[in-house]
Amino acid sequence: MKGDITMKVLLIDDHPLILTALQNVIQGIGTHVAVVGVAGARGAREALLADPAFDLVLLDLRLGDADGFELLAELRNAYPAVPVVVVSASDRSADVIRAIDLGAMGFVPKRASNETLQEALHVVMQGGIYVPQMAMSEGSGAAPPEGGSATFPPRPDRRAPAAPRAALAAFKLTPRQTDVLALLLRGQSNKLIARELNLSVETVKDHVAAVLRALGVNSRTQAVLAVSQMSSQGGITPWPPRASP
Repeated sequence: MKGDITMKVLLIDDHPLILTALQNVIQGIGTHVAVVGVAGARGAREALLADPAFDLVLLDLRLGDADGFELLAELRNAYPAVPVVVVSASDRSADVIRAIDLGAMGFVPKRASNETLQEALHVVMQGGIYVPQMAMSEGSGAAPPEGGSATFPPRPDRRAPAAPRAALAAFKLTPRQTDVLALLLRGQSNKLIARELNLSVETVKDHVAAVLRALGVNSRTQAVLAVSQMSSQGGITPWPPRASP
């Protein structure tokens, strides 16, 4: 019954067989899941305009009527509360990192098993980020954890992120830099971080640069990868964001 539906998923893929297969896999999660499949960007826009209350979007990068990365950026800007998971025939680390840079909460290669896809969706719906193993090893320059994939800790705006305190302490971040890192892991822009912490945008830029230097990375995405790697190696420790003064 309609009243029993608690999770609505939008699938975007222009290959009919894959679209049907994905629908079956997602529907297999449970009877509480409703799945809507569309063949491209136009159908996605129409579906979201008709019902913006989707809980999750699965997006193929190769669409006949749009560039998948451009559509990803569009969806994240127009519907920032709706997580997007890329499901792609590509598993190149460059594509994975670009997708995460644009705001994707997960990246699942189409060669992955049904169980892997369901696991990825579970991680994302819990507020985490899911990427294939290759993205962790090639994107972060660190050895991935055992297994076929890497799951990032939940983002602080949904659940407290996971990172070993001792590992973070080794980077000697100041309390304010720790605040900035927590918000950075949410995917917030410098402007939003500045607003939340009551700082100037220029001050936030300085803090972000200092955090990236301390972590030994060059981008926000690599910072997420680095913190996630600490979590996989050092155990899970709650790390709630500090209250703003």
